[in-house]
This record gives sequence, structure tokens and C-alpha cells, in this order.
Amino acid sequence: MRRRLTWLAMCSAIISITALRQPGRASATTPERCKSTLVAVGRFSEIDVLSHSIPSKLENARQRANVWLSLQKTEGSSDLYVEQNALQPRGSTGWHTHPGHSMVIVTMGTVTAYEGDDPGCTPHVYKQGMTFVDPGGEHVHIIRNESDSAAQTIAVQLIPAGSTRRIDAASPGNCPF
Repeated sequence: MRRRLTWLAMCSAIISITALRQPGRASATTPERCKSTLVAVGRFSEIDVLSHSIPSKLENARQRANVWLSLQKTEGSSDLYVEQNALQPRGSTGWHTHPGHSMVIVTMGTVTAYEGDDPGCTPHVYKQGMTFVDPGGEHVHIIRNESDSAAQTIAVQLIPAGSTRRIDAASPGNCPF
């Protein structure tokens, strides 16, 4: 039995090493012409918040459309980051993800976001004053400044305490850049 377990462990290691050395496998991308500045960071203990404004009687479909609900529940401590990202013309964040979600506000210029799991490489354009959410987790994405003017965003991120905030990723190969 012990010999089988040893054999299985050796095969698993060989398969893992082979997968990591596959020819043509892209390495992580890095930010280009993009500067990130940490504005604030804080730590929360467990969070259990539910806010809602649901009318006591839902009389028609229009009222149901106005229901607003927000839920944030964590187990263990969380770190909250506020970061400013400045993207020069033709700058990008590089492909990456985060262990938790981010809420982003475009504070200057225009940025374009691309999703790693979108085979069509659809551009999502956000102009000054617009917002978007990055769900984090396995969600690989890139944000680019495809204009001739500088752009800035503010990102608010909530992640598990002590986690690496940004995880660089290889290009998923769905976009031509």
C-alpha cells in the first residue's frame, strides 16, 4: 500500500511539473504605464450586515423593481483597501484578479475593461463618473486606457485579512493585445 501511495505522489508531481512547463504557456502580465497609490487600509472583524428597503406591500411590478437589498457577511477578519489607479495613455493594469470584490469609480478620463472569460473580448467602456464592480475570485480581467488622455480610478476592495490583494495572471488569450 505504501508503495502505491509513493508511486501516486511521484506521478502527480511529474504531471504538475509537466503542466507548468508546457510550451507556449504565457507568463503573468504586468501593469504598463499604470501607477497605483494606496489611499487607506483598515481591518474589520467578522461582518454581518443586511440593509434593505422592501415595501411592506408589493402592489405592482413597478414597486417590486424598486426593491434594494445589500448583504455583506464574512467569516473571519477582512482587510478593506482604498486605492487610486492612474493610467497614462495606452496604459494597462495587466491581467490580474483579486481574492475579493472591488467597487470601482472612474474619477478622470475613460477606461476600458476586458474579462478573461469572454471569448469575444468585448470592451466595457467606463467614463468619468461611471462605476463598475469586479467580483474577484477567479474573475481574471484587465483595465486599459485606450485614449490619448490620462485616466484615474478609485477602487475599494474587501478581501480576507492578510491575503495578497492583487494576483497577476497570464493573458487568457481571448484578446489580441
